[in-house]
Amino acid sequence: MRKPFVAIYTVIIAVLALSGCQSATEQAADGQLSVVTTTAQIADPLRIIGGDRIHVESLMGSGVDPHLYEASQGDISKLEQADVLFYNGVHLEANMSEVFEHTSVPTLAFGSAADPAELLEDPASAGSPDPHIWFDIDIWEEGITAAVEKLKEMSPEDASFFEQNKQDYLTQLEDLKAYSKEKLSSIDEDQRVLVTAHDAFQYFARMNDLEVVALQGLSTESEIGISDVQSTVNTIVEKDVPAVFVESSVNKSAIQSVIEGVQRQGHQISLGGELYSDAMGEEGTEAGTYIGMYRYNVDTIYDALSGGT
Repeated sequence: MRKPFVAIYTVIIAVLALSGCQSATEQAADGQLSVVTTTAQIADPLRIIGGDRIHVESLMGSGVDPHLYEASQGDISKLEQADVLFYNGVHLEANMSEVFEHTSVPTLAFGSAADPAELLEDPASAGSPDPHIWFDIDIWEEGITAAVEKLKEMSPEDASFFEQNKQDYLTQLEDLKAYSKEKLSSIDEDQRVLVTAHDAFQYFARMNDLEVVALQGLSTESEIGISDVQSTVNTIVEKDVPAVFVESSVNKSAIQSVIEGVQRQGHQISLGGELYSDAMGEEGTEAGTYIGMYRYNVDTIYDALSGGT
């Protein structure tokens, strides 16, 4: 780590430790494990599985782009005072890597639980994995299982409670996987083309037999050029794609440019709706849960590409 970062990081921890602000540990009730996660996709399953035995706090909420997210002073305080930190890994939270490497808190990356052979590669960077692993339900189950083993290790008296809740939750995920595959497979094969702003849905596409066309690369830090827009327009016209989609955590202007370009070529195109890609919906809503978010995306894609038939 660069020395200036170390100095700033040390000062932040010292100041916050003396500030009297309520920490993640203080928010947890007596006997609860204090769990911090980076994304809500991780927080939601653990909150369900952990029940009243753990207190879970997610650093990133609805509409937050994890590719660009940088830890605040408050985040660093929460991390340092938590019992355990769970994060996505595989370079999703790229701007937080130094914090992960130098925290004294036990950590676990969901990506580390996946078989490397299951990870997709970034087409723009050989050897770099696609970080959007929560869209592959099988991989996400592996991450959840590894996280639960960590919780058992830290609170062995609650091991059977965690295990039973995990099995119940994995059953729901298997039902979700079956629902997703059955519904999307009913779309005409030549219409199963998912056009989005950035390349977040390759795992989703692999699981559900779709083709993805994205304006932007795996990270939202990559630039979108005129050639990217024109190439996407040409693909839509060639494949007679009926709809394109915006994303809740990504700027919508590029997709609007695509729609206008397609219309200039005399092709009919509609906005299929907004999908949840890097972030889930508002907490307390159906789309604010992992299962609800995934199911919402399935239904939105189905309605737009099949005409709802």
